[in-house]
Amino acid sequence: MPIATNKPIPEKGPAMPRSPLGKTLVIANPAAHSGAGEKGARFAEDFLQSYSSATNGFEVVRTTAPEDAIEMAASASGYDTVLALGGDGIIHEVVNGLVGIQREARPQLGIIPMGSGNDYARTLGMRKNDVQGALAQLVRGVARPCDLGLVNGVHFMETLSFGLDAAIANDTTIKRAEGTTQEGEDLFIRSAIKILSEAKEGYKVSVAFDGDSPVDLCSIIFAIQVGPTYGGGFKICPEADPSDGYLDTCYNVKLPKLPKLMALLGLARMGRHTLSKVVHARRLRHAELHFEVEPPCQVDGEMLRGTDFIVDVVPAAIDVIFPRFQ
Repeated sequence: MPIATNKPIPEKGPAMPRSPLGKTLVIANPAAHSGAGEKGARFAEDFLQSYSSATNGFEVVRTTAPEDAIEMAASASGYDTVLALGGDGIIHEVVNGLVGIQREARPQLGIIPMGSGNDYARTLGMRKNDVQGALAQLVRGVARPCDLGLVNGVHFMETLSFGLDAAIANDTTIKRAEGTTQEGEDLFIRSAIKILSEAKEGYKVSVAFDGDSPVDLCSIIFAIQVGPTYGGGFKICPEADPSDGYLDTCYNVKLPKLPKLMALLGLARMGRHTLSKVVHARRLRHAELHFEVEPPCQVDGEMLRGTDFIVDVVPAAIDVIFPRFQ
């Protein structure tokens, strides 16, 4: 895969505050956000070339196929920072590549969100689909240690879900691949109406949290989160904190009828669904789930197959750049 190497040139603009980026690798998905990722990658190149104080040198690489970013990030030893430019999918790949580097040598992560969902950007407080704005936040940002989730050997930085919500998330992924112009909540709701009318009987699962005795559920919605949102801003676990050493989960404990289920979906926009007696939320460090049949499952928007799942939190696994002022 070709690598575009760029050496800093004298600044063309005003002096900037000292940047936290250091030696930087930008991993860009040029196909992100219906091709806007390529325009974003070129802007990032121009920006970093124009301001020598932004980095201590940088390189830009572009993905050409799924999982390219995993390999690129795994080879980023010697960099201070890896910037992921694209949607939650490219961030997910970069994270899974970075964890292959020893923690003491692991570059910090920054994101330039260019996607339809952008839920990790919401968690961090980053500007969405605004490369200039995101870069301005990054060069003035501060790195904080953040947790990751781990399910069956796959790390996730934002969300893992099973059942109808996962089926909805997977359906939105398919629609984006087909070139839909809908985004965020609108796309999520349209998929939800379709999926909820097709599969409302739930999925039988035995789940044990943190070594407790297993509980049998008929799950329609079962989400495990690092950050609070997914689906383009739905606050499925509104109290989730990416740096508290825990994962948060939200799941149904009763099987609601379709009208109640649709109402809960509406309440989830603001995180108010957790007030319902039908829904239970809690924090956890470890979970074991055993489904009778394979459920729909997604991890950071990527499909995951299986019936048995082991989930753990990985505390302070990666340093992530947050905007200094939110």
